[in-house]
Amino acid sequence: MKDISLIKFIPKDSKIPFISARKIAAVLSILGIIASIFLFTTKNLNYGIDFTGGTVWQFHLEENPTENDLENIRTVANNLDLGGVGLQTITTGEVEGIRLTIPKQVSLEGADSDDSAQQAALTKVREAINAEYPERVENGNPVPGSGVTELSTSVLGTKVSGELKVKGALAVGLALFMVLCYIWVRFEWQFGLGAVVALAHDVTLTIGVFSLTQLEFNLSIVAAILTIVGYSLNDTVIVYDRIRENLRKYKKMPLPDVLNLSINDTLSRTIMTSMTTLLALISLYLWGGPGLNGFAFAMIWGVLVGTYSSIFVASPLLMLLNVNRSGTQK
Repeated sequence: MKDISLIKFIPKDSKIPFISARKIAAVLSILGIIASIFLFTTKNLNYGIDFTGGTVWQFHLEENPTENDLENIRTVANNLDLGGVGLQTITTGEVEGIRLTIPKQVSLEGADSDDSAQQAALTKVREAINAEYPERVENGNPVPGSGVTELSTSVLGTKVSGELKVKGALAVGLALFMVLCYIWVRFEWQFGLGAVVALAHDVTLTIGVFSLTQLEFNLSIVAAILTIVGYSLNDTVIVYDRIRENLRKYKKMPLPDVLNLSINDTLSRTIMTSMTTLLALISLYLWGGPGLNGFAFAMIWGVLVGTYSSIFVASPLLMLLNVNRSGTQK
């Protein structure tokens, strides 16, 4: 069939010796994993209130908030010494509101428990913001919709946040286990183990980069990690499927050559998929707003590290695991 593609980023018959770089890649991956574990155990993650507990207060002003309004509210709230108060805009219908998060308060003057400390902190913030944006009065009557209009309030306790942390870790662990089972049945145990090691590699490096940057780690980041697992697995399965096909086709070809051939066969698809995905994610990161920045950053990192692992981790592992060439399933 005639190739009518207008642009060629990767030569049709590329012969890049990826497997010859496996030792360098292994050293880089091991160093990255060690660094990630070290950062996690020393700096830990910057957990959001999903995992630490706290209070979420949503409200809107008379007019849609400007950057100056957000900076002013942030300054007023932080001057109350309640910890790092989070702030982001939300959309409720045609009106833009504000979502303000208050970290968990262990103790606060005038409060006799953690729960009452949370309520006291919320009251302090309410009073300060209401004083900054008071209701307008006309003809002796307050104008409806002026000042601060509360939308919702929710308090996340320590018990609930602890359960979310456990369930988040369980979700990631269960996803990796189910991947192992699927690949084992679909291919062979060597392929399954190789895929899980590559996915664990991606998850570990993602947690490491969040420990390094101290970006807020919340439930949306757990969702991003699970998405990364799915994306990286898809990349790995495509390479593995071509490897299995070539193992049956070239039975006398040395295994490193088969792996190189298979990676090069799927390279154009891998690169183009990663590039188009990154274009969407970079747009989301730049213009998606503060609420999506963490998720988009995690996904951008995950696509990069997932593409790397499907080529330099998952495939070379088949050599180490001594894949059974004659018993490859059909």
